[in-house]
Amino acid sequence: MNTSLFFYFINPSTRRWGYVIAILFLLSIPFIAMQFTSEVNWDVYDFGVALVFFSLLFAAMEGIILWKVSLKTKFISLLILLLAFMLLWAEMAVGIFNSPIAGS
Repeated sequence: MNTSLFFYFINPSTRRWGYVIAILFLLSIPFIAMQFTSEVNWDVYDFGVALVFFSLLFAAMEGIILWKVSLKTKFISLLILLLAFMLLWAEMAVGIFNSPIAGS
């Protein structure tokens, strides 16, 4: 299978707009949840950190997609990136390792 066909099926401009829409959607989840429950209590700083975090994630994903390697390498790299993102997000949210960036 031609790797360029797989990743370039969606043109880059459309893919990047998809990233913007995904970021707005993901940031709207805690914003909407804050309207209905006191369990979610984000301030502007939290939204800013999440915006930067998601932007870096999607920029790294775009870099991996444009990387000139095999499809298998791209898939494994994307999987590792997503797992690292989820681990870092969990650490920032609840502090599973009690590091300095841990949340409460």
